[in-house]
Amino acid sequence: MNAVNNWNSTQHFWLIILGFVVAFVPRFVPLMLFTKRAIPEWFNEWMKFVPVSLFTALVVKDIFIDSSSYGLVLTNYPLMIAAVIVIYIAYRTRSMAVSVVVGLAGVFLLSMFL
Repeated sequence: MNAVNNWNSTQHFWLIILGFVVAFVPRFVPLMLFTKRAIPEWFNEWMKFVPVSLFTALVVKDIFIDSSSYGLVLTNYPLMIAAVIVIYIAYRTRSMAVSVVVGLAGVFLLSMFL
């Protein structure tokens, strides 16, 4: 029998409270620390690159790495072509929404035909 099935209401309450603390504290503490201090300009400049680098890492992993063998894959043509199209669309429109819609449509259509 599963040990969770034997829990009572008090244990569930404390589980919810502890879950809240674990989720809240890592967000609240930096907020309190950085609202009272001036953030250096070099840090703000550096932080502008974080969303782009994270997005690039996620996209490159999905396009070029095979999750079953964790090897480099250069034959995933529908995703590669869709990525090039999305890069062009994102550069021209500067719109995340348009880029996402074009990317999803591109992957769908290219996967059907290639």
